[in-house]
Formats: sequence, C-alpha cells, structure tokens
Amino acid sequence: MTPKGRPFSIPPIVRNLAIGLIVALVAIPVIFGVGGQFVYVFETIGPGEVGLQLQGGQVTNVVGPGVYSDFGLYVDLKRVSSAALPFSVRDEEIITSDKQRIGLVVTGDLFRPGIAQKDILLANWAQYSQVYLDDTVALDRAKSLVQQAMKVCVGSRKFDDAIIGTARDELRACIDDETSELADNYGLTVSNVVVPEVVLSPEVQAALDSIVASRLATEKAAQDKLKAEAEALAEQSRQEGEIRVEQSRIQEEARQQTLLAKLEQDRLIAEQAVIEAEKANELLAAQQDLEINRALADAAEEKARADLAQQLALAQLYAANPAYLQLQIAQANAAALKPTDKIIFTPEGTTPTIVLPGPGIVPTVETVTPQ
Repeated sequence: MTPKGRPFSIPPIVRNLAIGLIVALVAIPVIFGVGGQFVYVFETIGPGEVGLQLQGGQVTNVVGPGVYSDFGLYVDLKRVSSAALPFSVRDEEIITSDKQRIGLVVTGDLFRPGIAQKDILLANWAQYSQVYLDDTVALDRAKSLVQQAMKVCVGSRKFDDAIIGTARDELRACIDDETSELADNYGLTVSNVVVPEVVLSPEVQAALDSIVASRLATEKAAQDKLKAEAEALAEQSRQEGEIRVEQSRIQEEARQQTLLAKLEQDRLIAEQAVIEAEKANELLAAQQDLEINRALADAAEEKARADLAQQLALAQLYAANPAYLQLQIAQANAAALKPTDKIIFTPEGTTPTIVLPGPGIVPTVETVTPQ
C-alpha cells in the first residue's frame, strides 16, 4: 500500500526483465546439461595425448595435439594418453620345470596407441576403450599379462636356468617377448622390461647358498689345482731355463776351449814349422860344418902325412935294418943318462928295494933273488 492507500504496482519493463532473468537462471543449467551431448567447444588435446572424436558413441576421427570444437547429435571428444605407464609386478608363487618355487619382480613401461597407431585405436576402441582411457585398468591388464608371461617363461625352465648367471637375461628376454605378444592383442606396447629381483623362500635360499658354497669350493679347488700346475710349470720353465743357461755356458766354454785348442794347435804347428826350419838351417849348417871338418881333416891328414914322412922313412929303415935300430936305441939310452944317474940291474921278475938316503942311512940294494 502506498501512503495514499493505493496498491503498489511494478512497471512492466521491470517485471519482464525479472521474469527473463529467472528463466535464464533455470534454463542455462538445463541447456548445458542437455547441450553437452550436442556440442563441445575449444576442447584442448595436449602434448602426449591423442584425441578421439565420437558421434553417437562411434569414433569418427583420431586427432593429435590441438584445440577442437564440434556440433552434432551426441558428439564427444575423448583423450588417450600416449605417455609411458610404469608398472612393477611381483609374483612369489612360480614353479620351475624341475618343481622348484621361486618368485620374480618384473618392471617395465606400458604404452597405449599414439597418433601413429590410430588404426589400432579405431579397431579396438569398442572393446578396450577403458584400457585406453583409465590408467588403473591399463595397469591391471599389464599386471595380468606380465604374470602370465612370468609363469610361461619360468615354467619352461629349470631352477638354475631361471636365476643363475646369463640365464637371468635369457629369462628377462623371454618375459619381454611373451608380454609383448600378449599386449599386442590389446593394441598395447610393453618396453624396458627388466627382472630386478628374484624372490626365493628361506629353504630354497639356504639350499642355494649351500650349492653356491659347494660350487665355490669346487671352483676354488680347481683354481688351486690350476695355480699349482701353473706354479709347477713356472718352476719347470725356470729350471729348464737354468739348465739351458748352464748348457749354453758349457757349450760356450767348450767352443772357447775348442777355439783355444785350435789356436794352440796353430801355434804348435807354427812353432813346429819354425823348429823344422831351424832344424833344416841347423842341418844345413851341420852339413856345411861337416864338409868343412872333412876338408880340415883331409888337410890335417895330408899335413900329418907330410909331417910323418921322415919318421915313416926312418921306421921303414929301422924295419929293414934291425941292427941299426939297436944302435939307435943304445945311443938314445946313452944320451938319456946323466953323470948323476945310477943304474941298477935286477933279475927279471923281481922288484928292487930302494932306500932313500938320509942321516945315518947308507943306501943299499938287495940284489939277491929270494929262494
């Protein structure tokens, strides 16, 4: 009521604006709720994503990163990440072909189809859209595939072939191949598969430790044997080397002695040649001396003959005239006696006794022949 008692009235223009506002507030949510099935505007597909444009639930196109809008009946835009989904799968109940129980931890990366594999997305979208859209679903599927591959690869191998040495890498390659083959059915790709851990039960670990210790002991014994053989060969080689050195020394000494002997022989031959030459010279000199002596002897003989010629003549004269010889003897004896000489005649076969004169001694001569 107005102060004058008349009723209050709203101007028509204001009333129309108010009604329009109320209708708009009610209609906008309705329009957007229903209109979402008919339009999307400025939807962004980021890097590392693939966009699937749908109409009536069917994929009409696969697009890469960009901004997209569409109008139509039941249109929609879905995003599929092409980034890697890391996974880690652990299974402690795997049986080897020789009935040994082991566990494995397998890690890797799962990849969903990208823009380059849009044919795979188109072919598999109806069946595996949740795998492509939901990371949890994709990782659960990857876990199942990896566990299946682990059981296949371990179950076809013996215990040693699954955990020891290079067999670990062969097992990893097998799991990688098996998982990739299984994932290919879903249009998924598995990469960077590794087996970082092998899980063993305490009983198996104890038995394995015992086996390893025994193997190490065996290998150590073999290494010790090889070492002993190597040392023996080294010692043998050393001794052989010493023997060869000694033999070389002896051979060198023998060679030196042979050379010295040859030199000595050459020296002796040279000395012998010198001696023979000297002897030849001496012989020549002796022959010359002999000739000279013979000549001197002949000369002396001639001289002696000349010197004795007179005496030979006298000897021939004496021989021819014995009386003349006696005369000469007598003359010689007479000439030999001096006035002071004494002559004593004794019988033949006797020895005279001579007494030298002295004080009181009268020289006497025994001339009587003893009877």
